[in-house]
Amino acid sequence: MPTGACGINCDVCRLNLLGFCSTCGAGTSEEGLRKMATQVRVLGSPCPILACASENRIGYCPMDCEAFPCDRFKAGPYPFSQGFLSMQERRRKQGPQTKTPSGDVLEVPAQYWEELRNRDLEKLCEVASARNYPPTGLLLPFMKEYLLVDTENRCLHRQSHGQWDRMDNPLLELICLVYLLNVVPEPLSQDMVSVKELKSAHFFTGPHELKKQSLLDRYGNDLDRFKEAAKQAGGEALDLADAAYMFQAFPKVPLYYLLWKGDEEFEPRLSILFDRSIERHLAADAIWGLVNLVSDVLLSFSFTSASERDR
Repeated sequence: MPTGACGINCDVCRLNLLGFCSTCGAGTSEEGLRKMATQVRVLGSPCPILACASENRIGYCPMDCEAFPCDRFKAGPYPFSQGFLSMQERRRKQGPQTKTPSGDVLEVPAQYWEELRNRDLEKLCEVASARNYPPTGLLLPFMKEYLLVDTENRCLHRQSHGQWDRMDNPLLELICLVYLLNVVPEPLSQDMVSVKELKSAHFFTGPHELKKQSLLDRYGNDLDRFKEAAKQAGGEALDLADAAYMFQAFPKVPLYYLLWKGDEEFEPRLSILFDRSIERHLAADAIWGLVNLVSDVLLSFSFTSASERDR
């Protein structure tokens, strides 16, 4: 498909059809490499958008890159107008409707909030390793930050620039409530297990498979990128696999991501492990949702090019 990494469809461009210029191709394509070589030879440097996409193994920026539209597009004056880019930013911040594996729109049951509001929050905080935050609710650690679980307004808040901003993330809201309502006073077992070793192993098949493929597509052949994303997400490096990190999703629920880099002989592999005690705090569907959340965090970071990092 003759579409450039920037998203321009060369199929409908007369310059391409008349042979005046060739398609740039995807950032992961041979066409892209050839195009950059031609640009260096003729212009002295490659298109910064195509070069970034190629280095970061991004096929098409508008579809595959979490940072789109980045400063390389905003610097202009082409290929897109500032109005188009602003529209993309606005709608991307809204995010898609969160859906269940069956395709239904995910909704947070009101009774979960009601049940939480009726709990003794001081005692709950002791069990959940959270912090009481009267009169609003409580502060719950998630990854490397605290979330304000607002029992008065029945929503989550994230701190930004010294103030609490309301969040619109139904899946995160639901998983936080499930953890708080089900957490038990039990220490970690310190025994890492795979999904196949969980009592509910049968659940994690078909539409409930753990979210790993998008991570393999992004980081399977780039350990440095994975390590950088893991560190930004607050991961603790482990001496396992080719690269491994522990993420403290909730105080009593660590997740372990182990990545083996691909080569000419083997495909890259990713394992997601759990502390054996996880099923004491979360049911299978909540574990599945939590892995989705953590994997999305790892995919959400944008990266500078290698040359920019070395400056």
